[in-house]
Amino acid sequence: MALVHGALAATGLVLLTLAVLGAGGPQPARLALGLFVVAALGGFVLFSFHLRKKQLPMGIIMVHALVAIAAFLMLLGAVIKAG
Repeated sequence: MALVHGALAATGLVLLTLAVLGAGGPQPARLALGLFVVAALGGFVLFSFHLRKKQLPMGIIMVHALVAIAAFLMLLGAVIKAG
């Protein structure tokens, strides 16, 4: 499940990067992209714990989730405003 989550997230991050940077996206979309990158870094850290069969730190899980949710809401707002 962790691999599927990571693969889908990485695919979405690449597509978002191409869309935002390639089309010169608005500032909120660029900020959302930056937050998604931060969330991805947290995901890499969590995956490293998973691979080492260590307990996942609840703090990192919470920050990972909250940053991803904030990024999604920011991106959603940018899309709604642009549309």
